[in-house]
Amino acid sequence: MRRVGVYGVLWDSDRVLVVRDGPDGEFPGAWRLPGGAVAHAEHPERAVVRTVGEQTGLTVTAGQLRRVTADVTDCPDGVATHTDRLTFDLTGRDGAARDGRDGSVDQVRWLTPGELTRLTLTPFTSEVLGLPVTPLPPGTHRPQEHLPPPHPDRRLRFGAYGLVTDPAGRILLTQIADGYPGAGLWHLPGGGTDHGEQPTTGLLRELVEEGGQVGRVVELLGVDNLHNPAALGPEGRPLDWHGVRVIYRVLVDVPTDAVVTESAGGSTARAGWFTRAQAADLPLSDIAASAIGQSGR
Repeated sequence: MRRVGVYGVLWDSDRVLVVRDGPDGEFPGAWRLPGGAVAHAEHPERAVVRTVGEQTGLTVTAGQLRRVTADVTDCPDGVATHTDRLTFDLTGRDGAARDGRDGSVDQVRWLTPGELTRLTLTPFTSEVLGLPVTPLPPGTHRPQEHLPPPHPDRRLRFGAYGLVTDPAGRILLTQIADGYPGAGLWHLPGGGTDHGEQPTTGLLRELVEEGGQVGRVVELLGVDNLHNPAALGPEGRPLDWHGVRVIYRVLVDVPTDAVVTESAGGSTARAGWFTRAQAADLPLSDIAASAIGQSGR
């Protein structure tokens, strides 16, 4: 099972806002950053504002995307759940923090890092806050049987993409193959991550497969949201697709000729290095056009 979660870091002087999951939460009894699951077709920035408000009673604004990680939890019912977790910096706190009332969160507190070290924290919360990471006790994770079953015609796809450049400032782009949404457009290298794979690991793997390049991730740029309610892909029938796509800046220190190395039948037809002026004349995907435009400001 795959899911995408969004969380927020909100400080009040030397204290940070945290919540404790109730009996219906993902980690009953454990403390974590406020936030929750992204709804179908929902932009992650809107999702973090919504879920933080529902859990704490505060009205916040999503700022910079701070960190993206992935983890796999083996649930008591035998289902291994892969969760991609996006953490945003939050600003503003209109309203008064209150304890949760719906069973998913039972306590809301402002605590210092020192106070947090004495509590049971989820590993991703400790990582984001720079605190020692301690595995949760067995049985902490809620069984998936309490979650609604996935919709048969909906698909959630989490991907990692790169604005990939070389020391000369050229941009690496890949062309989408026939039979895939956006066929013929030039796209950012990257794609969906595998079960259990970290976003940056998946991106660098895709960079080798789609462009034959070895790169290094230097910066997290942001997140892009794509909803196509009738996408026709390799499945052969329209499906309601929701894509959450994080974007990194990647540098290839020693560029080589761009070549597609993945097996035949993949989603990439060809790859190439382009100057910024050349890229401006290409038919670009929305995410490529946005990333290149923002980087040129």
